[in-house]
Amino acid sequence: MNPLEQAQEAPTVLVLDFGAQYAQLIARRVREAHVRSEIVSREITAAEVAARRPVGLILSGGPASVYAEDAYRMDPAILELDIPVLGICYGHQLMAELAGGSVEKSGEAEYGKTQLQVTADSLLFRELPAEQQVWMSHRDQVTAAPEGFVCVATSDGAEVAAMEDRDRRMYGVQFHPEVVHTPRGTEILKRFLYEVCEAHPTWTSHSIIETQVDAIRQQVGDGKVICGLSGGVDSAVAAAIVAEAIGDQLTCIFVDHGLLRADEAEQVEETFRSHFDVELIHVKAADRFLEQLEGVADPEKKRKAIGETFIRVFEEAARSVGDAGFLVQGTLYPDVIESGSASAATIKTHHNVGGLPDDMTFDLVEPLRDLFKDEVRAIGEELGLPEEIVWRQPFPGPGLAVRIIGEVTLERLEILRSADAIVLEEIRRAGLYRDIWQAFGVLPAIKSVGVQGDGRTYAYPLIIRAVTSEDAMTADWARIPFDVLEKMSSRIINEVPGINRVAYDISSKPPATIEWE
Repeated sequence: MNPLEQAQEAPTVLVLDFGAQYAQLIARRVREAHVRSEIVSREITAAEVAARRPVGLILSGGPASVYAEDAYRMDPAILELDIPVLGICYGHQLMAELAGGSVEKSGEAEYGKTQLQVTADSLLFRELPAEQQVWMSHRDQVTAAPEGFVCVATSDGAEVAAMEDRDRRMYGVQFHPEVVHTPRGTEILKRFLYEVCEAHPTWTSHSIIETQVDAIRQQVGDGKVICGLSGGVDSAVAAAIVAEAIGDQLTCIFVDHGLLRADEAEQVEETFRSHFDVELIHVKAADRFLEQLEGVADPEKKRKAIGETFIRVFEEAARSVGDAGFLVQGTLYPDVIESGSASAATIKTHHNVGGLPDDMTFDLVEPLRDLFKDEVRAIGEELGLPEEIVWRQPFPGPGLAVRIIGEVTLERLEILRSADAIVLEEIRRAGLYRDIWQAFGVLPAIKSVGVQGDGRTYAYPLIIRAVTSEDAMTADWARIPFDVLEKMSSRIINEVPGINRVAYDISSKPPATIEWE
């Protein structure tokens, strides 16, 4: 059993994704209650659900109407499995419709903060105020609860704002308990998890580490293991867990592909040797990666070229280790979702998920594949890793190559590296580093006219991208003070040859992604 399979043995709540922007947030809120969750496709069958033996199911919201011709559906037999179910928004409506209730277009749509009135004895709302604020986002409503259900709450735009069938352990709420705008939402979710599902809060950093250490030992045995170390929190925590499991069977390889930020290679090696007691091989391969990227402008081709070259370098370095049959990677759950899973279309191929060559000779060890970023940071702290590693802002595996829009050249790398260093320096100086999920520069391979020193220039623009987020599944652009942005712009234009204008990206995710490629 590999580490992911063993982790899936933990009591789990499945989140059926009906296209909701909040599906990942629901999964995270369940995990914050220390219960394991997993997002699955709405196309999952009742037999597949039963085989996973979840302790509960949550049906997410969604953008459609349940009565529309192209509405997202689910296997109705899932509701007959005697597994506790919580429907949220669209999930609430779908459960009502499948169970024989009525769903109709609302006379008055509700978007945003709404007052909810609890009108009957309710398990979900027990000991909570009879009137409370919730967050609504719906055009349709349940107008008649199915037989066996009791309407327990109402609002101005929802006749059945919450319903319960305690005998069948089925619950529905029209509002979104997973968002912070529903102040008592966490308490409502915990009542479902602890009292209805009878789940125990065992999904903790300590338990995750123990589970992964045991699973890695089973998977690896006495084999030799190579770890792809980048210096970021993901690969560092992955290395720390594997080192905890197998000690000197692990050799870490740091591939300097020449696509790192300013002074990063030196910082990675210094930090690693100060905090890890395993062998480190530093491979300098910048020229090789640049050669593979020559003439490549398509972002997917870039990622695949980097992924394949990365593995080839690893295979060569592994020969000096001996018969290493395993490769450790810091793949996270959002990477898996974005690279295309059963419940998500491919947004972009992550080099450590979908960009690996088919003929790779290593078996993968991915102890973080089931985790969100905040869980990884908590595990890093539990393992005693230093703050500068644990709280380092995320950096893509393909590095600056996917922050240059167009062909990657040495000149463009040096320009972007210098500008990006100024962005991060000013973010730190303003005390914003821990408040911002990621801040960086993007260099499009285009030029525009400018004026410097009474002369005409024809140079690159630099786009500053900074976002706030909890898990990278959704993100909002960071409201950096204008004086900080002004300082960045002034310094970049004056200190970095080749740039004559600076722009700030104010796009959220969705519809944009955090990285540009």
